[in-house]
Amino acid sequence: MTLHPHHSDSPTLANLGAAFADEAASHVKYLHFATLCREQGDEETARLFEETAKQELKHALAHVELLYPRSQLTPQHVLEMAIEGEAHEYSTMYPSFRDAALAEGEALAAAGTDSRQDESDTRSEDFRKLLALAAKRFAALTGVERRHCEHYRAALAATNSTTDK
Repeated sequence: MTLHPHHSDSPTLANLGAAFADEAASHVKYLHFATLCREQGDEETARLFEETAKQELKHALAHVELLYPRSQLTPQHVLEMAIEGEAHEYSTMYPSFRDAALAEGEALAAAGTDSRQDESDTRSEDFRKLLALAAKRFAALTGVERRHCEHYRAALAATNSTTDK
C-alpha cells in the first residue's frame, strides 16, 4: 500500500491531501498575518490569528495522520518519502516555477514597451521586479531543497547501516 496521496486514484486520499495542504498553508498564512498585525500595533487581531493558526495546525496534523498512519511508517520509509519530496522540489517544481516566472516577465516586458500610459508602465515595472524576485527566490530554493534531500539521504544511509548490523 502506498501512502502518498499523489500516487493513488482514490478521491478520498486526494481530498485528504488537499485538505492537509490547505490547513497547513492556512497555519503559516495566519502566523504571517499575526506578525503583520502586531507590527502595525493591533495586538488583539494578532492574537486572534495566532489562535486560529494553532487550530489550523491541529487540523493539518489530523489529516496527515490519516494520510501517513504511524502504524505503517518506519524512519526509513519517511526518509524515503522526504527524499522523494525534496528531490521533486529541487529538480522539477522550483525550476519550472522559475522558468514560468521568467517567461511571464518577458511577456510583460514586451507588453510594457507597447504601453504609452505612465501608470501602466509603473505597474508593469513593479510586476517585473516582483517576477524577477520570485524567479530569484525559486532558484535559491532549488539549492535549499537539494540540501534538504541530501541530508535526508545521509540520514537514511545511516539508518540503513544501523539496521543492517
